[in-house]
Order: sequence, then C-alpha cells, then structure tokens
Amino acid sequence: MSDSIFLGGGGPDHKTPQNLLLARANRHGLVAGATGTGKTVTLQVMAEQFSAAGVPVFCADVKGDLSGICVAATPEGKGLEKINERVAAIGMESITYQAAPCIFWDIYGKRGHPIRATVSEMGPQLLSRLLQLNETQEGVVTIAFQYADDNDLLLLDFKDLRSLLTHVSTIAPEIQRTYGNVAAASIGAVQRQLLLLEREGAETFFGEPALELTDFMRVATDGRGYINVLDATALINSPRLYSTFLLWLLAELFEQLPEVGDPDKPKLVFFFDEAHLLFNDAPKALVDKIEQVVRLIRSKGVGVYFVTQNPRDLPENVLAQLGCRIQHALRAYTPTERKGVKAAAQSFRPNPGVDTETAITELGTGEALVSSLDAKGAPTMVERTLIRPPASRLGPATDADRAAVQALSPVSMKYDSTIDRESAYEVLTGREALASKEAEALAKQQKAEAEAAKARREAAKAAPKVAPRATAAKATAARKSTRQTPTEAATSTFMRTATRELTKFVFRGMFGNRKR
Repeated sequence: MSDSIFLGGGGPDHKTPQNLLLARANRHGLVAGATGTGKTVTLQVMAEQFSAAGVPVFCADVKGDLSGICVAATPEGKGLEKINERVAAIGMESITYQAAPCIFWDIYGKRGHPIRATVSEMGPQLLSRLLQLNETQEGVVTIAFQYADDNDLLLLDFKDLRSLLTHVSTIAPEIQRTYGNVAAASIGAVQRQLLLLEREGAETFFGEPALELTDFMRVATDGRGYINVLDATALINSPRLYSTFLLWLLAELFEQLPEVGDPDKPKLVFFFDEAHLLFNDAPKALVDKIEQVVRLIRSKGVGVYFVTQNPRDLPENVLAQLGCRIQHALRAYTPTERKGVKAAAQSFRPNPGVDTETAITELGTGEALVSSLDAKGAPTMVERTLIRPPASRLGPATDADRAAVQALSPVSMKYDSTIDRESAYEVLTGREALASKEAEALAKQQKAEAEAAKARREAAKAAPKVAPRATAAKATAARKSTRQTPTEAATSTFMRTATRELTKFVFRGMFGNRKR
C-alpha cells in the first residue's frame, strides 16, 4: 500500500506527481477557489484516495454532486475524451473506475441515516450559538445545564430543555441563591429561539439513539475506509445548524479519541465544506476554542480540511495550522479581490518557476496551485497542478443508487428509529403531577378541617350552658401550617446534600459538551 495519495501532475509539463504524504495528512489542509473552479471534484478525488488507503472519511454534500462517489464512473462521449486527455496529460497509465464504500447520513433522516445528539452532549456554549443568544441569555442556559447536572436530569431533546427552563423559572428564587440571577425575560427569549429553531426542523437532530463516532470510522472488508457522506442539500438552508453540527462533531472527536501522536496515516479525515459559515458572527471566545481544537485534534489522528471560496474566510491563526494547500482559481475584479489574491499567493512557499499571484487568476477548471508537507514536515514549493480525475461518477447519484447503498449499510436499522426514554421532561412532569395531587389533597384536608371546626362551633352554640368552672377538655388541634419546623428543614437540607454528593459527577469538555 502506498504511503501517499496522488493528487495530480505538476511542473511545466504536468508530469511531476503531486502527492500528499499520509503520515502528514493529519496536519490539516485547505481547498479554496471560486465557484465552478473544481473544488468539489478535488474533494471527491481526495476522499477516494484516502478511502483507498484505508482511511475513513467524513464530508458534507452541500450541492448534491458529491453523492456520485458511491457509483463507479461510466464516462462516454466528450466526457470520456476529456478524462482520457487529463489522464495522458498528467502521466497516469490508466484509471480504474470504481465506486467507493459509502454510508449516507442526513440530520433530517430523509436521504440517509439520521444523525442525532442529545441536548446535554451539545453543551450550553454550542447550543447558545445555535440559538443566537446574547451573553446574558447564554448565562441562563449555562445555569440550567448546571442545575440539570446537579440534579441528575437527563437533557435528551427539545422537550426536556423546555421543561427544564420552565422549572427553573418556577423556582427562580432558589436558583438565584445557589447559581445566580435568572431573569424571566431571558428565559422567555431562549424559549422563543427554541421555537424558531424547531420550526426549521432542528428538533429532529436532538434525541436518541445518539451517534457513536466509531460508526464514522469503519473500514470495509476490502480494507478501504468508508466515506461518510452527509446530505446537506437541505441542511445548508439552516447555516447555523449546519456549522454548529460540524463544530459539535469536531468537539466530540477531540473529546473522545485518544492521543496517538503522528500515526502512519490518519484515523479519520474530516472535510469541512462551506467553512466560512463556521466563523460567521462567531464571538472571539468561540473562535479561540475552534483554533485550539484544530491545533490539538492533530494529535488524535484526525485531519481537518477546510473547503471554502477564499482563504480569507478563515482566521489567520487557523490558516497558519494548515499544512496542505490546494488553491483553485480566484477572481480579481475589485481592489478587495486583488488583495485577497495577493494574500493567497503569499501563503505558499515560493517557486522560482511559478508566478503564484498571476497563476491564481489564470488557473483553468480542475487546475490548482498545490503545496503539501514533505517527510520532514516542511512545506513543499508551490506547483501548478492538473488534478487527477476521480474513479467514481461526476455528479449526483440517483435515488436507486442511494437505496442500493443504504440496503448494504453496516449501520442499517441502528439509527432509523427514535428512542424516548425517561428524561428531564418525564421527571419534571411527574413531579408537577405529584405536587398537584398533594396540593389538591391538602386543600381537601383543609376544607374538611374547616367544615369540622364550623360544625363544632355550631354544636357548641346549640349545647346548654354549664357552670363557668365546668369546662370541656380541649381537643388537640391539628397542625394547619405547611411551614417546616427548624428540625424538619435541617433534616431536609441534609438529605438533599447527601443525595447530591452521591450523584455521579458530570464532566464537560472544551465547548461544554458532555463527555460520554
């Protein structure tokens, strides 16, 4: 098995192989270029090559074109002529057309296996970003999560979170003494954002069975890594959910995978398409944590490849960590665009034979400037490269193709049915029902006691008068107050404290996501 993947032919004659070393593939990368310049095909080629090397891949299919990776290419006519020309131009002997082993996923569960996470696993920080909350509202969500952790309340889906927020507002004075101020207006704002998100269909993402990351890291019987294709054709219409989901997935990989250093090949390669959405309107604190995850996840054996139109879409601190760069053509019609071209050119290691800044604007479709890391981890000189053709179909798969792939899926039926076990909603609803019954019983008791007292008073008025010294024995009055005595309050406090100490601790990760 090769120790590298073949990207295409570079140099003046396009015959110099441009390879990406597998041992350096976890140093991340960037695929950039204007619309229509060939980014999706480059992503498809890289996914195929990683799969052939036994590396599982995750990628999002934003436009629907990437789904063809599950079907072997059958080029005809002009399509076949163009492929043969490209194969000859880059010095390939031949190309074996074949489908890659694939698993289709879809958050909405319509064009792939459903992907779910629990509300608790998402954590307060990512959930607050998803809901577009301000700092005060995020603080309320954080308090609610902490209260749920301390009281062993499972937060699995939206109804759990709604019930928790309602409960927190009901016991606001008690919450304020322990955790901090909780304003009714802030809770109302969070509830409204939850409603808006639910109308976008996001509630289908939260629940069980939750995704097991091992299902993203499968290898087929022939040794090729599975390519996990997330159908994002509908999801991209909710950009906040799309970017937050992918960020959550990165966070889960970071928290769950063990340290492996620099392996011979990655354990997983993660393609983040439309990467600019990750950083749009993100507060600095969140951007800093994203940068930290990207920097540290390398040691977990995960390679992250950002796919976007312009390198300027990513923060400089993130760009600095990307070892492999594949730059397709950029347009330079305005002064701002020309600055972007210049910045992109300066990010490459210079090559005396290539005018990088000029080349970026002259590249044809399927052509790119390529630089990766050598065996010592140093960037190679930039080369103008013709990207090799993929072995799978260029364009979308048909519904029949998808159905055939899903029928053979190794996770078939595992995620297709939801599970609704007892969680915060059931617990809090049960408590409210019990409290309602107790209040009703107490009201009946008080009414009965009042009626009995009235009857005694009426009986006393009707009874004949006796001598002043002949007094009736006093009956012991039943206690009517529901206020706890000091002894009862102390006992109750002790029992609550003991229960809390016995409850297992919940550890949360970098983004506040719950560690499994």
